Amino acid sequence: MADVIQLGDIQILMELKAIKNVHLTVHPPDGLISLVAPLGTRLDVARAYAISRLGWIRQQQLALGAQARETPRQYVERESHYLWGRRHLLRLEASDSKAFVSLDHKHITLHLRPDTDALKRAEVLHEWHKGLLHAVVPGLIGKWQPLLGVQVTGYFLQRMKTKWGSCNHIAGHIRLNTELVKKPKDLLEYVIVHEMAHLLEPTHSDRFVALLDAHYPTWRDARAELNELPLTATGWR
Repeated sequence: MADVIQLGDIQILMELKAIKNVHLTVHPPDGLISLVAPLGTRLDVARAYAISRLGWIRQQQLALGAQARETPRQYVERESHYLWGRRHLLRLEASDSKAFVSLDHKHITLHLRPDTDALKRAEVLHEWHKGLLHAVVPGLIGKWQPLLGVQVTGYFLQRMKTKWGSCNHIAGHIRLNTELVKKPKDLLEYVIVHEMAHLLEPTHSDRFVALLDAHYPTWRDARAELNELPLTATGWR
C-alpha cells in the first residue's frame, strides 16, 4: 500500500520498489503526484526530497492546468472528432439496419436509427475505434517483438482514465487506452513500445530508460507530443 506525503495542499503518493533512484512524477490531467523510491527509503527522507522539488511540482501543475482539453462530446451533426491525429466532422445518417460507421477524408458518419440517443452513439463509435485499433496493434506488436526480444501473450483495449497503457509483465500482456485511436499512429507505436519494454523491466528504472534509448531513441519527443495534445473531456492520467 502506498504512503501519503502531505505538503500543505499538495498530496504525494509514495511507493517503494526495487529501483536505484527516486522517480517523482506529476501526472496529467489533474496533477496527481507519485513518488517511487528505492526499497528501504524512510518516509522522512522521501518527504525531504519532495520538499526540495516543490517548485518543480507547482510548475508542472500549472502547465497541466493550461493544457488544452476537449469539450464533452455530444455526438451531434458536424461535431469535431479526431482520428489518427486528424480532425473529422461527425455526420448522422438515418438507417433501419444495424448501426455502423463509415469514413471519408473529411467525415466520420454514424449510420443508425433516428431515435438513437447520444449514449448509444458513443458506444457505436467506441466499438468502431476498437476495431480500427485491432487492425493496427497486432502488426506493431509483431514488429517490435523480435527487436526487443520479448513475447506478448495478448493485448487488451479499454477506456482508461489515468494512463495511456499498462503492462502485466508476469502474464506477458499489455493494455492500451482506446483514446489512442485519436492520436497520430506514431504515438500509438511509442506507447506499445513503452509497454513492451516493461516486459523486460517492470519499473521506470535507469535500465528501462536505457532500453528505450537503445530501441526507440525519439521516445522523449513522442512522450512530449502525447502530453501536449488536447486531453479528452474525462482525462487520462
